[in-house]
Amino acid sequence: MKAPPEIDPGQAPDWERNWQRSYQLLLAHVKAVVQGGDLGVWIAGWDKLVPVQQYLLETIGVDPEGVAMGPVRRSQRDRWAANLKAARQFHAREGHLQPARKHVEIIDGEEIKLGSFLDNARRRAGKLSAERRADLDALGIRW
Repeated sequence: MKAPPEIDPGQAPDWERNWQRSYQLLLAHVKAVVQGGDLGVWIAGWDKLVPVQQYLLETIGVDPEGVAMGPVRRSQRDRWAANLKAARQFHAREGHLQPARKHVEIIDGEEIKLGSFLDNARRRAGKLSAERRADLDALGIRW
């Protein structure tokens, strides 16, 4: 059976097609996004891959020691800290805290949906802790 054109026929034909497709998707994603994140999630087991597969993954930045076996969930505290960092960055640059609803800030290579975060914080202002309200008050949020 001939491989589809999107799969490089130079790759070992005895590999599973799903692996080859996943590799091509990962390669395209890495080229488009240029950041690692949890891109190795789809790898079932590093030791089960043939050396050439491991080499290909390593050449595009997949670290066998850092391969995640599932999505990493961040705590609410971590998410709040990232959102607050984005709010501080925006405020320092723009001098206000009134981004558009769809505004995104980049923090440590991660996209933070700052506009959505602030809209949600305003809607839930009564449920925020005094400390979190004070954090946003210090930046001049308009409740």
